Amino acid sequence: MERGRKIVTVFGSSRPRAGDADYQESRTLGEALARRGFAVCSGGYGGVMEGVSRGAKEAGGHVLAVTAEFFRRRANAWVDEEICVSTWEERLFELVRRGDAYVACRGGTGTLVELATVWEMLNKSVMKRKPFVALGEFWRPVIDRVREVERGGSSGWGEENGEMVRVLLTAEEAGNFLAEQLG
Repeated sequence: MERGRKIVTVFGSSRPRAGDADYQESRTLGEALARRGFAVCSGGYGGVMEGVSRGAKEAGGHVLAVTAEFFRRRANAWVDEEICVSTWEERLFELVRRGDAYVACRGGTGTLVELATVWEMLNKSVMKRKPFVALGEFWRPVIDRVREVERGGSSGWGEENGEMVRVLLTAEEAGNFLAEQLG
């Protein structure tokens, strides 16, 4: 991968299949990110990870995957560069480490862990502030409930000083926002 290219790490469910709305949305996201010059990084398997990889690759982008021996699966066919680690914990933190920005798509408990981990690391300044998008309305109720707690006291932590996770409705909005932020 060429130096200087910004990487957007995308999180999401492994469940959607080609033809499903969530798969198509992630494919559109991958395309939108690649058209703006971003490399795309994901967990590298199926579902949203495959969709975003496929969309990015079809738009001429570079696709990274962080996989884990723990899952005993191969990366999807659209991956250019695979980084294989031993455990799912190592995988999570490698996905976070590689990202210059993040997008959380619709997902289950794994995606919730990823969203919460990145948000907490940003909130507690464990890493420098980076753009973070929750794509669609799916995560809004969770984000709103957490914000009630974060903004309800005087901890001085990051979320109290402004949104760290931006809810955007479309892949194009996410691409535009990230291009603006990482410009």
